[in-house]
Amino acid sequence: MGFFSSLLGIFGFGIGVPFGLLIGFILFIYSRPKTVQEPMTRPLYQLDSSALLDLLPDIPLWVKCPDYERVDWLNKFVIDMWPYLDKAVCATIRSMAEPIFAEYIGKFQIEAIEFDNLSLGTLPPEIHGLKVCETNENELVLEPAVRWAGNPNIVLVLKLLSLRITVQLLDLQIFATPRITLKPLVPTLPCFATVVVSLLEKPEVDFGLSILGGDFMAIPGLYQFVQKTIKRQVASLYLWPQTLEIPILDPATVAVKKPVGILHVKVVRAQNLLKKDILGTSDPYVKLNLTGERLPAKKTTIKKRNLNPEWNEKFKLIVKDPQSQVLQLEVLDWDKVGTHDRLGMQFIPLKLLTPYETKEFKLDLLKHTYIIDPQNKKQRGKIVVELTYAPFREDSITTDVPQDGYGRKESGFDRPLDSEVFSGAGLLSVSVLGAEDVEGERHNNPYAVVLFRGETKKTKMIHRTRDPLWNDEFQFMLEEPPLNEKIHIKVMSKRTGISFRSKESLGSVDINLTDVVRNGRINKKYHLINSKNGVIHVEIRWTTV
Repeated sequence: MGFFSSLLGIFGFGIGVPFGLLIGFILFIYSRPKTVQEPMTRPLYQLDSSALLDLLPDIPLWVKCPDYERVDWLNKFVIDMWPYLDKAVCATIRSMAEPIFAEYIGKFQIEAIEFDNLSLGTLPPEIHGLKVCETNENELVLEPAVRWAGNPNIVLVLKLLSLRITVQLLDLQIFATPRITLKPLVPTLPCFATVVVSLLEKPEVDFGLSILGGDFMAIPGLYQFVQKTIKRQVASLYLWPQTLEIPILDPATVAVKKPVGILHVKVVRAQNLLKKDILGTSDPYVKLNLTGERLPAKKTTIKKRNLNPEWNEKFKLIVKDPQSQVLQLEVLDWDKVGTHDRLGMQFIPLKLLTPYETKEFKLDLLKHTYIIDPQNKKQRGKIVVELTYAPFREDSITTDVPQDGYGRKESGFDRPLDSEVFSGAGLLSVSVLGAEDVEGERHNNPYAVVLFRGETKKTKMIHRTRDPLWNDEFQFMLEEPPLNEKIHIKVMSKRTGISFRSKESLGSVDINLTDVVRNGRINKKYHLINSKNGVIHVEIRWTTV
């Protein structure tokens, strides 16, 4: 029985295959193809609600959202540059992938992994809208909506156990809304140091995968699994607040050095100074400053007719780089008329100091910095100083939580008493960044004046503008935190020529410093009092020792 069934099966197969091929050939030759009709196009107002709902995903964001701008010019730029961008991006992909492939060669019987073909195709991505976000920080935030239905030709060859396995990526489609942040903005081309990229929502990714010529994604259930896995992996890496940072400029060349500590200097005394006056004596005083600073030098009092003066005066200097900065000490002879004669000078590198330890220096005065000069061997006296370097605490600098540019940041929990938590000396840094819509009645040459604890600081004057940008920073060294204190900032305008009423007030603001001490930093825009629409942008930091 089994023999007859096998024989009938072979007979049926032999007859069925030619018969099937014959029927298929007849249908192919004599069947008439259906005519392809032209697609029907109608205005939007003629479409019903269901048709409009089907079109909504394809409508650009600049149509649906008024804060997104239409950027046809940018798409035209991408189209013209795409052949060159294709080669540049593919070269970058190769250079990044080669070290990763090299890690797997020799493992799991893998002999080689390489790209047989790598091209992003001829269809560039399209930007459906671009949103520019304004922030109070020194940065530029862009949010483009990117869609790419590309035709890439990416073929990866895997040599495994003498077998050549080809993997090809087909019909790649991507829809993503990244947030691109250019920061910080610096006065060096291309005017930003880093590009920070993050995704605002999970991207939509669709593609085909061919392995050894077969559609690998056609396996039931595999397509959905791959889609979920890609979204989950990309979200874990780049979904906000996760970011991808791409350095553009060397941080060492563009970094703006911020204060990192305070140098306490005590000028004790000097001995056996040179005689510069006619009566055989001198009127010495000491001038001291740190290298790399534009601030005015500190000065001691003048000791009249004294070659062995005792000062015992204390000063505080702001330190930005303790490894490279040097304290310059210069002893001068005060003269009522003419320039002051130099009695001697000396330098002390800050890297010789240990934080929080007071160190005394008793130094021979030199004529100038050329140590090998024979004139430096002449006895010019000595100077005695005591130095203490106090770096700021790292935990005293805190980051801001998101806050309204014009609002107030509220706390959601009870705080202990300020006197129990905040104490100790520190540095109050006030950065007057700029102003908007400041308008005077007679002239617009605005500058800002900062008043705090009897000290007055002024920014530079910007001529003929209502939106000045100053970017000036001032420091106040304090023994105690400025709790329950206010800093007064006013915007003034001054006529450049000689005339009556040359100065004019454009508005002012009083800023409570309690929030600065609690948070470590604020960066806000404040409405100016006695100004119609004037706004001033201020950043204030408090760092403790």
